[in-house]
Amino acid sequence: MEIDKKRNIVLIYLALGVVVFLAYQQVRHNEFVNYDDYGYVTENPHIKDGITPQSVYWALTARYAANWHPLTWLSHMLDYKLFGLSSSWHHMMSLFFHIANTLLLFWILKRMTGRAWASLFVAAVFALHPLNVDSFAWVSERKNVLSGFFWFLTIAAYIRYSERPALGRYLVVGAALCLGLMSKPTVVVLPFALLLLDYWPLGRVQWRNKWADENLVYEQSGNLKCPKSPVWRLVVEKAPFFLLAAPVSVFTIAAQKSVGALGLTHKLSFYVRAVNACTSYFGYICKIFYPHNLAVLYPYPTVLRVDKALVFLLITAFIIRYAKGRGWLVMGWFWYLGTLFPVIGLVQAGGQAMADRYIYLPGIGIFIIAAWGAAELCAKWPYRRIILGVSATIVLAMLLICSRIQITYWRNSLTLFEHAVTVTKNNAKMHENYAYTLLEEGRLDEAYEQICKTLSISPNHLPARRCQGNILIRQGKYDAAIECFNQILNEGTDEPEAEYNNLGTAYLRQGKYDMATECFRKALSIREDFPEAAANLKIALKRQSKPKGD
Repeated sequence: MEIDKKRNIVLIYLALGVVVFLAYQQVRHNEFVNYDDYGYVTENPHIKDGITPQSVYWALTARYAANWHPLTWLSHMLDYKLFGLSSSWHHMMSLFFHIANTLLLFWILKRMTGRAWASLFVAAVFALHPLNVDSFAWVSERKNVLSGFFWFLTIAAYIRYSERPALGRYLVVGAALCLGLMSKPTVVVLPFALLLLDYWPLGRVQWRNKWADENLVYEQSGNLKCPKSPVWRLVVEKAPFFLLAAPVSVFTIAAQKSVGALGLTHKLSFYVRAVNACTSYFGYICKIFYPHNLAVLYPYPTVLRVDKALVFLLITAFIIRYAKGRGWLVMGWFWYLGTLFPVIGLVQAGGQAMADRYIYLPGIGIFIIAAWGAAELCAKWPYRRIILGVSATIVLAMLLICSRIQITYWRNSLTLFEHAVTVTKNNAKMHENYAYTLLEEGRLDEAYEQICKTLSISPNHLPARRCQGNILIRQGKYDAAIECFNQILNEGTDEPEAEYNNLGTAYLRQGKYDMATECFRKALSIREDFPEAAANLKIALKRQSKPKGD
């Protein structure tokens, strides 16, 4: 009987992996997108160098893209070495990591709880939920699936350590944690997640007096027998892990500050950021249960939704009130809150209020609540296994359909940005990216319409105004373009050399070679290593010296 049971589990692993692969294999048809992929892969010279001593040193020391994740850079280098710029294989490698994460999640939950079907449901929802599509359909999000892989490996090593604590096993946990931290900085919350696992389902916490809960202790045991310890000792046990995570947090904040990514943190009061954080917590839950109008980026709201923040706080109060004897409820909710905390917006990095990719690991807490909650709700129902089985099948089928549709939006830059501006409002960044993509495609009128929408939302956004000027040049409206670039220069810009080059280009197209030459020389006086301006200057001088009759 035990052999048959093991055989069935192996078949479940195999079926789960095959289903996820077949569900998402269409991602191989997707292209790189004009949203970080150029900086992360296609136009990054360090990635194209492959894995060399110089590139490894760069990966270990770079704060490029406002993050420190050397292992992620190395994975991109390896992909480029193996596949070049074949977007199919870059996407497929991310998909393979997502499949591995799904199988690891199933093993971890089953090992800790002994509940195979509930664990399978959680893993399947994790695998098929459309919110998680961004993490493998977007090449630049390799850091998400890669860090997830080491996140789950850390937990797997921790389970082994919890059964029989030993120094060697403890060091393996620390090593896996280090690899996770080198993949994505948000792994800094993993030590907190391990404390939650001590509570449920590992049941390592030794409660005293009024805090004891015999029903919870019995449920926590699962099929593991872990030695118990007081809370303080479990916290001390995690102290080295927190110490490993601390410098990564400091380094990441410094990296983001150096590129101005924390601008909104200084502009917005703590009250505004706190209300928006609570609103976002509530918003993610809504998208988990009703995944519609998903986009690569959701703009920061112009109006605070205090009502949604209050609903979130009421949900938290309700869970705390009814948590007694339900370890899965406490663990699931605080897993969701804690693992999402680094990107919830109290320290605001970037202009987004929410991003689907942020829910990749935090969503597991909500999936656990749904699975174990449904089992408890139906515990006394007749035919409960049939009801739960049919319901789970319907849910997973709907998620699968939604996810396959979501992948199509990642087909290329045009489909991605067109969908984003369709399903969101006041999304200046997506209108801008859509305009640039349309400009590259030569669809000038549509590009101009999109950049005007960007400027109507964010009138002082210099990159958008620069894009507007370039579109006007392409349209042959040189006087309007000249006025646009002169206005930017008069108001001040961090890149005057770029504006002088653009202004010179407009004059060059207009046939005013003297003025074009002057602009290009100003650009080069500001930045000597400016190849585009140098090339334009040569063209302007050549045409300037050419007789008018020729």
